[in-house]
Amino acid sequence: MNLNKCLALLLFISISCKQASPTVDIEKDNAAIRNVLEQSAIDWSKGDLEGYMNAYWESEELQFIGSKGVTYGWEKTLSNYKKGYPTAAHTGTLTFDIIHVDFLAKGVYSVVGKYHLDRTVGEANGIFTLLFKQIDGKWKIIVDHSE
Repeated sequence: MNLNKCLALLLFISISCKQASPTVDIEKDNAAIRNVLEQSAIDWSKGDLEGYMNAYWESEELQFIGSKGVTYGWEKTLSNYKKGYPTAAHTGTLTFDIIHVDFLAKGVYSVVGKYHLDRTVGEANGIFTLLFKQIDGKWKIIVDHSE
């Protein structure tokens, strides 16, 4: 009788733990995040900076860390992009080389990669780390550290 009670208790705990722990489909999330980055590169390459910014969290809490320090906010980040890349010659064609996408927690991933801008005013290359968070069912960049 005691063995049956122990087995029943173990079964109950096992079922409870499975129900309490959310399922994460890392492959699906990884593909969705890569799709966001692919679309942002397409938008950038068309000179559509607003479209490019669709990948970012439209919030004053968005953080962009670059050579000039930390910028807070979606509008300010977009404004900085418009100042720094005023023409198609400056935006050029953007490509990403994703080094890795890492699961951090449910709905949160980090992405490390390289970017390349092929443009007439001179090529630009760098490395970046992004934090993606799933917000209202969409993957958004909440922190961008680009060098």
